[in-house]
Amino acid sequence: MSEKSSSSGSDEDVDPESGQPVEFGGVLSKWTNYIHGWQDRWVVLKNNTLSYYKSEDEREYGCRGSLCLSKAVITPHEFDECRFDISVNDSVWYLRAEDPEHRQQWIESIELHKAESGYGSETSLRRHGSMLSLTSAASALSSTSTSSFKKGHRLREKLAEMETFRDILCRQVDTLQKYFDSCADAVSKDEFQRDTEEDEDEFLTTARPDGEHNHNNNGSKEKLFSPASPKGINGIDFKGEAITFKATTAGILSTLSHCIELMVKREDSWQKRLDKELEKRRRAEDAYKSAMNELKKKSHYGGPDYEEGPNSLINEDEFFDAVEAELDRQDKIEEQCQSEKVRTPRPALVSPADVFSSIGTHQFANKVEEMVQNHMTYSLQDVGGDANWQLVIEEGEMKVYRREVEENGIVLDPLKATHSVKGVTGHEVCHYFWDTDVRNDWETTIDNFNVVETLSDNAIIVYQTHRRVWPASQRDVLYLSAIRKILATNENDPDTWLVCNFSVDHDKAPPTNRCIRAKINVAMICQTLVSPPEGDKEISRDNILCKITYVANVNPGGWAPASVLRAVAKREYPKFLKRFTSYVQDKTAGNPILF
Repeated sequence: MSEKSSSSGSDEDVDPESGQPVEFGGVLSKWTNYIHGWQDRWVVLKNNTLSYYKSEDEREYGCRGSLCLSKAVITPHEFDECRFDISVNDSVWYLRAEDPEHRQQWIESIELHKAESGYGSETSLRRHGSMLSLTSAASALSSTSTSSFKKGHRLREKLAEMETFRDILCRQVDTLQKYFDSCADAVSKDEFQRDTEEDEDEFLTTARPDGEHNHNNNGSKEKLFSPASPKGINGIDFKGEAITFKATTAGILSTLSHCIELMVKREDSWQKRLDKELEKRRRAEDAYKSAMNELKKKSHYGGPDYEEGPNSLINEDEFFDAVEAELDRQDKIEEQCQSEKVRTPRPALVSPADVFSSIGTHQFANKVEEMVQNHMTYSLQDVGGDANWQLVIEEGEMKVYRREVEENGIVLDPLKATHSVKGVTGHEVCHYFWDTDVRNDWETTIDNFNVVETLSDNAIIVYQTHRRVWPASQRDVLYLSAIRKILATNENDPDTWLVCNFSVDHDKAPPTNRCIRAKINVAMICQTLVSPPEGDKEISRDNILCKITYVANVNPGGWAPASVLRAVAKREYPKFLKRFTSYVQDKTAGNPILF
């Protein structure tokens, strides 16, 4: 959750020779799984790859995972200012930095590596050189005429181009026709002039009676003008050619127009087929997206967005179902462990009774005495007729009451349970409840615990973390546990044994953001009732009965739904009492009675 060391490198550090960003690394918190939650990992950003190691010292053993950033999507979290997610296809890394500034630094560095990875970046284009650009340009020019239609240009656009070319051709034909008409007129005028000159020549010849003729140098006779050909100059019939050209082009244009009409008609049928194919493709894409979304939900269901929190994506019903399923799973594991576990008998190290009667001189002594007196005054009061207390469980001698209390949306329901157990004393019940050496023998909800400080022979400070019940966050508790013997003021009343556990603060166990710190005020109050044995027989375990009053005031903190907390309390507290009292009966069976 916190970035414990400064990162090496900078988001502006770039190797001047290669143009690539230098290595960037540091400690980030990575979401591992719903059991272990956020764990600190050494993360390295190098060569467009993000890798992580268990710690900086273990880099030589190889990375535990890596992501190629070429197609990665970096998403800053909407509500958590220190968190950002990196996803590549269906693989998602959830990461948290120490603060928003470090998060921004990581995001900028990752984006820089992505930009310099060779996928269209400016520097990568420079590195390829200019020859590639020339080759690409040449190939692009050579393929332009053939590929433009293949790239999705509509047929109507091509038809419009053909119509444009037809108009141009018509204008060209008109121009050529005018030219041909001009040429034909010029030839006609020339022929007319030649005919006129020929008529004049014939007239002059007819006027000479002696029949004089023009003579050439050889003395031969010939006319002044030779007759002109009816086909014009060089024997070309310009009118005929013009008429033929016009007819030919008219035929071409007519055929082209007909082709255009046919293509327009064909385009309508093609468009209908294309629309059908596009609709099929749209449906297939929608089905694919829906399937991918469902797959992502299933694959990332254990991610941090689906755990307990103010912006959790899991609804209350799903939360309850998940908690119940996880509790059932833990119960099965515990039953299997209990059947396989062989308990090692431990000698009962019991201090003298006067030790448990003393108040003590440690720094919390006054607080302990205040708690003991409050429990003796209020916890032993009968709640059967109190309308504020609701009877939620009744199984034989055991009754569990609850009073619904909420503060700022957090369930603070006080709970009280009464039970009667045969064959054990109040001293024995409180001893096993208080003794940390046997805690793991009967407590199934604790992940680990340790004694932070021993205040006296009858008072200790304990830190313990409870097993996580996904999707709820993991809880830890720091509390003072004290065992006391309260002597009866009336000789006819039994002595009272009491263990009270209440939350305190201690420098050696500060709160962490890996667990939610719960606050507790719990008491186990026991009184031993002895029935006289028959005749001169000694008191046996058949003659003793322990009356137990168990009270619990717990502030779980966090954002778990109230209905889920109440359902879990209703399920777990009776199981705890039955499990613990059965354990005490098993441990004390056949042993001397400890009053």
